[in-house]
Amino acid sequence: MKNQEVAALLYEIADLMEIKGEIAFKVIAYRRAAQTVETMSKDVEAVWQEGKLEDLQGVGKGIAETIAGFLEKGKSKHLDELKKGFPPGLVDMLELEGIGPKKVKLFYEKLKIKSIKDLEKACKSGKLRNVPGLGEKTEQNILQSIEHAKKRGGRMLLGYAVPIAEQIVAEMKKSGHAERVNVAGSIRRGKETIGDIDILVTSEKPDKAIEFFTKMKDVADVIAKGPTKASVHLHSGLQVDLRVLTDKEYGSALMYFTGSKEHNVEMRRIAIAKRMKLSEYGLLKSDKFVAGHTEEEVYKQLGMQFVPPEIREMRGEIEAAQHGKLPKLIELRDIRGDLQMHTKWSDGSNTVEEMAQAASQLGYQYICITDHAGNMKIANAMGQKEIERQRAEIDKINKHSDIHILQGAEIDIRADGRLDVSNDVLKKLDIVLASLHSALKKDNTSRILAAMDNPNVDIIAHPSGRLIDRRETVALDMPKIIDKAKETCTILEIDAQPNRLDLNDVSVRAAVDAGCLIAIDTDAHAPDQLGFMKLGVLTARRGWTKKEDVINTRPLDKMLKCLK
Repeated sequence: MKNQEVAALLYEIADLMEIKGEIAFKVIAYRRAAQTVETMSKDVEAVWQEGKLEDLQGVGKGIAETIAGFLEKGKSKHLDELKKGFPPGLVDMLELEGIGPKKVKLFYEKLKIKSIKDLEKACKSGKLRNVPGLGEKTEQNILQSIEHAKKRGGRMLLGYAVPIAEQIVAEMKKSGHAERVNVAGSIRRGKETIGDIDILVTSEKPDKAIEFFTKMKDVADVIAKGPTKASVHLHSGLQVDLRVLTDKEYGSALMYFTGSKEHNVEMRRIAIAKRMKLSEYGLLKSDKFVAGHTEEEVYKQLGMQFVPPEIREMRGEIEAAQHGKLPKLIELRDIRGDLQMHTKWSDGSNTVEEMAQAASQLGYQYICITDHAGNMKIANAMGQKEIERQRAEIDKINKHSDIHILQGAEIDIRADGRLDVSNDVLKKLDIVLASLHSALKKDNTSRILAAMDNPNVDIIAHPSGRLIDRRETVALDMPKIIDKAKETCTILEIDAQPNRLDLNDVSVRAAVDAGCLIAIDTDAHAPDQLGFMKLGVLTARRGWTKKEDVINTRPLDKMLKCLK
């Protein structure tokens, strides 16, 4: 599945075009096409082979030719042309938080900065502060961004890794050489970023399974290949490890390779205390096999409830499982609606009706359209007249729709805590989401607390404002925010976008433990992004969230009663 490679290509083309000063609408077109490919559930290579690239949202003839050339030849003539005259390290600077194409162009033209290394030296020597529009604060912020980039390494977002892993699992199942197939490792635990992908299979013909795996079409090179395990690099650069196991040991191996390390160590300690031995090969007593066929039987033999993979992080799950007190965690099938999505009324790609139809196909009972409203020009925010016209459109669609559409809006919280839209307008909306989008460098606790005091604000959207691997969590006193949410009956959101997953798992558990209610929303800007709900549910599960903790697991009438 080459969606991420194609999306990365289109983003890089857009960035280089902007650095070169190309016409703005061309740059925007490439970015929109990149967003479409990045979030679509279907393999872009399959779309190309069907000759339907131009059917994709935002993909015209020229961009379709760029994609087709890359998929056919493995490289892009357009990108190569754009790179001429630019040093190879220039584009790498765009990976830093707060650095866009305009700044990269400025650094290059004014200071001949060609790489992140050059930029770091320039900041440390104080060269940037002499450039108009920059300053000492800019230097400090850039150095922080560089340090953050060094720490994150080469990890991939969970939301981008999951479809790749799912495709490999599907291919191994279809191969005829594997019976039981599972993803293990940090993907199975739902961690927000992953380093590589672990796949476990059982097979009566290990050599055939290994051979099939190493020759899959997305494999770029084989790192290692043995009788029962193999490692490869995909064209995306991601490493995938395959292990072939016997059916007898599969459960214990799945437990071992799922982790976490700390959870596994404690499980082995418990086994020793019971005069048994636990390893990836099974649970043994006096060298006699006791359990290992499934994870469930291993936990049972050790006197414990089955511990869901997402909470195997040594955060109290062992003790709870020993005393039969693990909660029944929320599942994807519990979700009845999605309460944050965007349409063409602001910065989305599709119409209200198209989003409703996509949600209906997922079996939802309701959705809430939450286009931006207020003064955010970058998000094409709606004014009062647009809000009124959108309401008329939604009312009209609801007359024949098999899913109920609510009208909401996402409103920016200003620096002083006031909202970007008047209360007279807000009170007419079904649901109001308030969120931070600017002035994120300072402590923003007071802004969110003030927003929660507003009787019209139902949900605080993506509370921490983070973008994983791009922008750090804003400074917040999360205990204060959780207490205020409980006091004011304000819902806290898990935004399921792959680069957000905000609230994170730790904050989710704190909120749930305090008795706060949660909304799990996709923040979808196109129909395919509604599928991000599974990522939000994974994050909720990592935060020990139950079905009853989440408002959009309720029928419409009961969900609405949870709001202010």
